[in-house]
Amino acid sequence: MANQQPHPLAMTIGDPGGIGPELALKAWLAQTTEHTATSKQGSTMLPFCLIGPSRILRQYAELLDLPVPIVSIDDAARAADVFARALPVYEIADNNAPVIPGVASAATAPMVINSIETAVNLTRQGITSAVVTNPIQKSALYQAGFSHPGHTEFLAELAGPGTVPVMMLANSKLRVVPMTIHIALSQVPHDLTPDLIVTLSKITAAALTRDFGLPHPRLAIAGLNPHAGEDGAMGTEEQTIIAPAIARLRAEGYDVTGPLPADTMFHEEARSTYDVALCPYHDQALIPVKTLDFHGGVNVTLGLPFIRTSPDHGTALNIAGQGVARIDSLLAALNMAGQMAFNRLSPETPSHE
Repeated sequence: MANQQPHPLAMTIGDPGGIGPELALKAWLAQTTEHTATSKQGSTMLPFCLIGPSRILRQYAELLDLPVPIVSIDDAARAADVFARALPVYEIADNNAPVIPGVASAATAPMVINSIETAVNLTRQGITSAVVTNPIQKSALYQAGFSHPGHTEFLAELAGPGTVPVMMLANSKLRVVPMTIHIALSQVPHDLTPDLIVTLSKITAAALTRDFGLPHPRLAIAGLNPHAGEDGAMGTEEQTIIAPAIARLRAEGYDVTGPLPADTMFHEEARSTYDVALCPYHDQALIPVKTLDFHGGVNVTLGLPFIRTSPDHGTALNIAGQGVARIDSLLAALNMAGQMAFNRLSPETPSHE
């Protein structure tokens, strides 16, 4: 099994009015030509198939004058055979809604949602090895009745009851997990609980072992307040919420440090002491990871029964169709999905299950 090759990746189309189709075309070029960043991404790049109507890919290839041959397939298992000579596109239902670069439309929402659902189904069936999602425009989906806050929550529903998704942002220099997401700062002390910290830490540790090949992951947990509360002088959440959670985790054998002052835990020497940083609130986690490598960040969802990665940026409607979109983050997402797929096949990778 050690030499087994994972199946191809399933890439969703994302919002067709955004940069997703352009990125997919450029990613195929990047993986099939010698003068690109492929070599810098390592040897875990896997073939992928794009899940969506091929007409949209052809539209963008012609618009941007990208020399990408496109082959429609009705069996995702054929993707690996096709990939070396053309971008394989797994066709899905298409209402032929017009696609205008730079414009997000509710008319294309059913196709966007279908692309995600199909990619998940193919991966859960073992036909593809991971889901790599291009950015969606939530406002357009909401107009069509989409009821989920975003990608992550939708994927958790597709995964089934009891799924607890954990968002991790990662690049070559840092991995971070925001323990609360997209809420006001004033709400963070109410939502941050010892149970939440313990749950997210365990899911993160299990994923680092299974998907990233780290048998004994080291977790660092940031304090909420300046100087991690300075023994209660600047807030008591470290003493009443974070420290008890850390004590519980240590008692169960997890390698956890903290609560650490957030202003001193992200320099190079400090980063060498842990494998992932868990932070009480959104910006505390995202500012350092984006500062260290803004264009190479990957959004990976832990806690799912399938692998999912995504570029760490949005649909960029303002530059869609102009040919200037950078593929760094999507290539990094493809590479990470490949690494995770290889690790799941490796007999040397320990399991928490």
